[in-house]
Amino acid sequence: MEVLNECSAYLSNYEVLDILQNIKANKRQKMKQNQLATITYQTIRYLEETPCKKQSPEKIKGFLKALEPFKLSKCEKLTLLNVSPKTPLEIQLIVEDSEDRLTDEDVESLLQVVANYLGEEEQEDKDG
Repeated sequence: MEVLNECSAYLSNYEVLDILQNIKANKRQKMKQNQLATITYQTIRYLEETPCKKQSPEKIKGFLKALEPFKLSKCEKLTLLNVSPKTPLEIQLIVEDSEDRLTDEDVESLLQVVANYLGEEEQEDKDG
C-alpha cells in the first residue's frame, strides 16, 4: 500500500470503519496482500467496539452542525466525534484552553450535544 497524498484530509473513526468494511466485503475480489487483510480485520474489530459503530452520516452531519456555535477547531470536532465524551473532564482534555474558551454552561451544552447526536441508541437500549 502506498500513501498518495499525506494528510490530505482527516477521517473520523466512522469513515475508517466504513472504508475497511467495504474492503473486507470486496476481499472476495482477490485481495492479494495478506497483511492488508490482517490489518483490515484487526482495525474493524477495534472500531466496532468504539462509539463509531452507532454513528451514521446523518448523525455526523447533525452533530457537526450543532457544534458550530462553540467555535471549535476541526481536530477538536473530530476528536469529540471519535471519543464521544461523557464528562466535563473529557471535554477539558479534548478542547485546547477549554477553561478560557468554554464556560461551565458551554461544557454542559457540549455534553448534551454529544448525548443527543452520538448517544441516542445507547439511551434507547437502556429504555427498551
